[in-house]
Amino acid sequence: MISRFVSLLIGATALFVTAAPASALPPIQHVFIIVLENQDYEKIFGAATVAPYLGHKLPAKGAMLNNYYATGHASLGNYITMISGQPQANTTIADCHKYVDFTLNGAPAPIDSAGIATGDGCVYPGAVKTVTDQLEAKYLTWRGYMEDMGNDHGREAKRCARPLFGGDGVLPATPTDAYAYRHNPFIYFHSIIDRDPVCDTNVVNFASLRRDLRQVATTANYTFITPNVCNDGHDVPCKDGRPGGLVTANAWLKVWVPRILAAPAYKKDGLLLITFDEAGTDATACCNEPTGPNVKAPGYYGPGGGRIGAILLSRFIKPGTVVDAPINHYGMLRSVEDIFALPYLGYAADPALNTFALAFPPP
Repeated sequence: MISRFVSLLIGATALFVTAAPASALPPIQHVFIIVLENQDYEKIFGAATVAPYLGHKLPAKGAMLNNYYATGHASLGNYITMISGQPQANTTIADCHKYVDFTLNGAPAPIDSAGIATGDGCVYPGAVKTVTDQLEAKYLTWRGYMEDMGNDHGREAKRCARPLFGGDGVLPATPTDAYAYRHNPFIYFHSIIDRDPVCDTNVVNFASLRRDLRQVATTANYTFITPNVCNDGHDVPCKDGRPGGLVTANAWLKVWVPRILAAPAYKKDGLLLITFDEAGTDATACCNEPTGPNVKAPGYYGPGGGRIGAILLSRFIKPGTVVDAPINHYGMLRSVEDIFALPYLGYAADPALNTFALAFPPP
């Protein structure tokens, strides 16, 4: 069902889409992903939202994925799913309070027939690949921009910042440094962190983002953007005194979304996704989400991560498009892999998953 706000906002101009083949994807070569935190769909996109730029204005500029779902609780497992197709594990559900290897009975975790690591832990063995490994294999570029990473040189590095193995995986926010390990999925894969030059070059602070956006040549094909835990809506209030939640996330987006939309790479062949890692209280699921071999319920207290919604912006999308078909984080990864003609990782290989192809008009 189309929510009340979408009906009022878009009205008769909306284009409702229920099916489209993957071949309908246009020639996108630059994907931008912004991940916010811990909000339920109605609070984000409902008529009474405190975030009108996010909840009302941006959907009207592109496509509203009305039934987009997270895949688990808490945060970290969702981020891991987005880049690898791996499901939740008990330790990732707990946001990896200890930074330890993913193992089974003390040995490196075996990989099952679906490509899923079996066992428990945080840092996946080198045999578990991510979309970044796939992009590199095709000589395509990627970058993860982590806001505030390295602001406090006494507690974390400015590039590829991660805990010591066996160390504390929790990084509390301070008034000057609100970077969180658990919102940086790239540091949980040996395929990335075991190659220091690759991780240091590609998992970086925000300092270079504006500069990198100025030219197509310096803009990665795949750009993953993680705001700090104030600007992503997680903290309420923030350590620096700002209100936090959707109010602060909305203000942050009003600054950074226009910068991305003005980037030459976006204008040429770009796609911007704005979504959340998980819902605030909802633990429902969609898309016949598999539980996986490692947990009883990926949503901790339910089958999924809840309905969160998502927005797609691109010159290839008709403004006011609304997609009602259910899509989740596995479908998001599958969409990215379709865009770049990559094989499917983990549970993104399910051919029944809906993808972003639904948001584009038929050729």
